[in-house]
Amino acid sequence: MSPLRRIVVVGASLAGLRAAEALRRSGYAGELVLVGDEPHLPYDRPPLTKQFLNDGWRPEQTALPVAPGLDATWRLGVPVTRLDVSAHAVHLADGARLHYDGAVLATGARARPWPGPTTPTGVHTIRGLDDAIQVAKALPHAGRLLIVGAGFLGGEVAAAARALGVPATLVESQDWPLLAPAGPHVGRFVAALHRAHGVDLRLGVRVRDFTGNARGELTGAELTDGTNVEADLAVLALGAKPNIEWLAGSGLITDGGLVCDEYCRPLWDDGRPAPDVVAAGDLARWPHPLAGNELISLGHWSNAVEQATAAAQTLLQPDTTPGYRPVPSFWSDLYGVRMRSVGLPHLADVSAVIEHDDSKHRLVVTYHRNGQLIGALTANRTSRLAPFRAEFQRHLSGTHPSALPA
Repeated sequence: MSPLRRIVVVGASLAGLRAAEALRRSGYAGELVLVGDEPHLPYDRPPLTKQFLNDGWRPEQTALPVAPGLDATWRLGVPVTRLDVSAHAVHLADGARLHYDGAVLATGARARPWPGPTTPTGVHTIRGLDDAIQVAKALPHAGRLLIVGAGFLGGEVAAAARALGVPATLVESQDWPLLAPAGPHVGRFVAALHRAHGVDLRLGVRVRDFTGNARGELTGAELTDGTNVEADLAVLALGAKPNIEWLAGSGLITDGGLVCDEYCRPLWDDGRPAPDVVAAGDLARWPHPLAGNELISLGHWSNAVEQATAAAQTLLQPDTTPGYRPVPSFWSDLYGVRMRSVGLPHLADVSAVIEHDDSKHRLVVTYHRNGQLIGALTANRTSRLAPFRAEFQRHLSGTHPSALPA
């Protein structure tokens, strides 16, 4: 492996920043360049649908601290357009070509847009800071908010609206909120929370199209059940798409994300790891023992931090890296109810309620796959997660990734 004189980190959000910090902590003293398509320095995304919407947070309050000792060159507001692995070069939209000795790919994901050709003014997504600024300005003055998609993000936006006293309609195509990531038990629990807080929850129905006035401003939506919803502000919460288009032609496998091995190394089309490149965060898919070594991707805050650290270690110390086998975890807060999870609930074929107390908004659910525990989720019972986390950690400590080729 040639000396790493310059490392380029492509993606200047949480995963990119944490990777850069891990490189410095591990003793890397060479040139460090961080490239980001947004004009902002790294910021924290979870508050964008929580404190930023209903607690009056300012943009600077979402900023992630950057240590003075990071000593990095920032190339912000410039999208990346191409990766040339053979030439060890990253191409930017402004025509620049950055040579690297090592690269960290952390371009994350973006919000899925409305699939229709056009939308009226007043229809937004919330993925980045600029999105949240627009919604935060409009939300207190909205006559009615429409949220399309009752996943975690959509639910948090609905909760923020109700905290401000804004009427909200939440439309979900599935039978329950959070059905795909958390199953029917949690879905029924969350549906009851939304309705108890005055949300007009519409389940098993889709938005057929948005409606607007002569000025092109949002007036509502037509639903597939034939009903109409009035709204002058809408937020799309349709999930995320990994930012992998710029990797076309690189020779790397992109299949629902950037396919990596257990050491965070992107793979060539023939299955070999690409040289001097690692990946972390929302764009990456990699094999996980809890999933039977099937490829998974995790859009969680904790994964961005942990995978970035693992990727940096692989880049600097490929002979000693232990492989990336985390205990996945995520959290969400709805109407003051703390929801926490470990493992991979979304891969379960069976779930079971261990505890349910409506009066205290408490819930404990376990998730199983092929008869084996694969996840656990709690609401207002965070302390109950400890034994599940320990069990997953014991399982992972007994698994060993394949030897890292020289």
